[in-house]
Amino acid sequence: MNRHIRKVAIIGSGVMGSRIACHFANIGCEVELLDIAPNELNDLEKKKAISIDSTQFKNRIVNDALATAIKSNPSPIYRKSFATRIRTGNLTEDLGRINDCDWIIEVVIERLDIKQQVFENIEKHRTQGTLITTNTSGIPINLMLEGRSDDFKKHFCGSHFFNPPRYLQLLEIIPSKETSQEIIDFLMDYGHKFLGKKTVFCKDTPAFIANRVGVYSIMSLFHAVEEMGLTVEEVDKLSGPILGRPKSATFRTCDVVGLDTLVHVANGIKDNCPDDEEIALFKLPDYISKMVEKGWLGSKTKQGFYKKIKDENGKSEILTLDLNTLEYREKAKVKFPTLDMAKPIDNLNQRTKMLFMGMDKAGDFYRKLFGGLFAYVSNRLPEITDDLYKIDDALKAGFGWELGPFETWDIVGLDQGLKLIGDQNKKAAGWVSDMKEAGIKSFYKTEKGVKYYYDVTSKSFIPIPGGEEIVSLDVLRSENKVWGNSDTTIVDIGDGILNLEFHTKMNTIGGGVIEGIQKALTLAETEYNGLVISNTGQNFSAGANVAMIFMMAIEQDYDELNFAIKTFQDTMMRVRYSNTPVVVAPHNMALGGGCEIALHADKVIAHAELYMGLVEFGVGLIPGGGGTKEFAKRLSEEYVAGDIKINRLRERFLTIGQAKVSTSAYEAFDLGYLREGIDEVVVSREYQLTRAKEACLKMANKGYVAPKREKNITVMGQEGLGIVYVGANAMLSGNYMSEHDRVISEKLGLVLCGGDLSQNETVSEQYVLDLERKAFLELCQEKKTLERLESIVKKGKILRN
Repeated sequence: MNRHIRKVAIIGSGVMGSRIACHFANIGCEVELLDIAPNELNDLEKKKAISIDSTQFKNRIVNDALATAIKSNPSPIYRKSFATRIRTGNLTEDLGRINDCDWIIEVVIERLDIKQQVFENIEKHRTQGTLITTNTSGIPINLMLEGRSDDFKKHFCGSHFFNPPRYLQLLEIIPSKETSQEIIDFLMDYGHKFLGKKTVFCKDTPAFIANRVGVYSIMSLFHAVEEMGLTVEEVDKLSGPILGRPKSATFRTCDVVGLDTLVHVANGIKDNCPDDEEIALFKLPDYISKMVEKGWLGSKTKQGFYKKIKDENGKSEILTLDLNTLEYREKAKVKFPTLDMAKPIDNLNQRTKMLFMGMDKAGDFYRKLFGGLFAYVSNRLPEITDDLYKIDDALKAGFGWELGPFETWDIVGLDQGLKLIGDQNKKAAGWVSDMKEAGIKSFYKTEKGVKYYYDVTSKSFIPIPGGEEIVSLDVLRSENKVWGNSDTTIVDIGDGILNLEFHTKMNTIGGGVIEGIQKALTLAETEYNGLVISNTGQNFSAGANVAMIFMMAIEQDYDELNFAIKTFQDTMMRVRYSNTPVVVAPHNMALGGGCEIALHADKVIAHAELYMGLVEFGVGLIPGGGGTKEFAKRLSEEYVAGDIKINRLRERFLTIGQAKVSTSAYEAFDLGYLREGIDEVVVSREYQLTRAKEACLKMANKGYVAPKREKNITVMGQEGLGIVYVGANAMLSGNYMSEHDRVISEKLGLVLCGGDLSQNETVSEQYVLDLERKAFLELCQEKKTLERLESIVKKGKILRN
């Protein structure tokens, strides 16, 4: 049957329930968020004389939970208006609303008896055929079915979201013995395409996949800290971004998640997995037990492995827990020769090899950590899953690892991995030895654009399911590379469409990227049908490297700087007016120059998690790669549409002048970076390039005709400049901005208003571009701008231009 999800009921409005509700609202679903009614009036309700029969009282728990979720940072919702898609209610009076819902998700306390009671009440109102799932993180799915109807059992399974649901991509689907295959298939597909999740099919085993392996890794590390004499700072430095892990690394992550939560999962594994060969590692070290006893659980109790205080001057300071004395002290600097050698290496695969080669305590740490991990994951097949790639998928999507355990093992090498295991007096599963004896040296391979994994059961390589539906650069890059330089690669992604990807530090834009864009456009115009600009980096692009601009400015090489800026402008204009369709697919950070590339595309296919902005004002500049020009052009189009000129100018001016960055792709529409009716948002990062290719191919197949260069941009001249100057002087007088900020504001206003013209006039794009470049160069000569640029260079940061 064709199943559609229009309306969802979330039963339980705690931290997870309220945020799951927000994510369904994000994708356009109506949501019924229900929770229990309070037992008695609180002091505030008594003071206001609120009746216990009132809806306000009965919905207090759910309303407070939703309000807290929406106010939280980072926000669980893409756009504040989306919260209107959520209707709250209580389980006493409103449970009947679930009868027209397409999917009911239980998210109540982790107690089997309470869940069974909730399911009994749900079944009184649930319409047959409706999906019903539980968000349990570890209770066996089959135990929840006692007393349920056959239809309930058929449509029931586990759907384990990870917190926060908007940001963590993992959704584990755990069927019971009674779950229909049609339901499993639907949820696997829906989670991926509509919720933007990496859906992973799990067996009904304790902690499922991600938590089983992820918590093992953390517990192993807890014990290694004692054995190796490592500090909290050292471990977080070793297990963070240098290893392709989140910035919160290990101990900071434990503080955020809550030590009690971690201990609960660890104890669950210890109690329910008696045959786990590493069961001893799930026993809590003494320092963890003492922290739990003291209530030092992390952020929720204001202290854990870290503690934030204020000194006598009122300045915030973060202290670190000494694991030996359990006393807080100042954070210490961490330095290991291995990290110093690995840090300059941008490629994670190459950097990982370097980390394993270290001859200091850091190298010993990595070899110990991964020797145990490689053995552990090999022994979890077929216990928790039959397919090794699912373990990698779960750890990457649920814990934010860039490399899964088996992917890491491939980088290290099969033999070296086995040696690491042996050095730790551990033993890999027998199937690994069988694989080696058969002459197979890796867990993955790619052939003819298809990625394969080693299947333990058949002892052969088989394609990873679903790959045929997705365009993946990681799969196509090795065999379909058309051209490349040190900063970019052009890949043929099929059907006459090229993809240009950047691979500089944070995908910053310099001469090599500009060369790559020009080359890709030439190839697309002469030999192919269209171009997509996207990449697989953590960020689409953080902009231009400030060092290049700073060096030219400090040496007063203004002719060279003028040439560089004009080259960037000309390249952006070529993106806009080339004879081939250009689609840009940004994700995460698209700042400054990265934003300007998107502004000039025929179409943008944006990932929902898009932090887009023109942020040059913060370093004393204005957008110089056509960004200011594009805002002037779009202002002109809005004037024609009948908007009030001054209000619209003020909005667009403040977007650049306050360096506003969208908190989602939807907010990028509100800020004017994306265009309603032209640009699109996709929730699935994995599907983004596929959709971008489809959009590009569609334009090509319709018979793409390049747009004409705009010669009729309406600008406001002195009418708009007056508003800008008055506003800037008022801000300066009120000490809300510096004299330097006033100078930048006036330069920005001059470009947006088309110069010091006596009346509204029409001008060409090139005219505005020349004004933009002139203003940019003049600002580069300002002493305060140079100071800001120098400060950023010294801090090793990147100019988001």
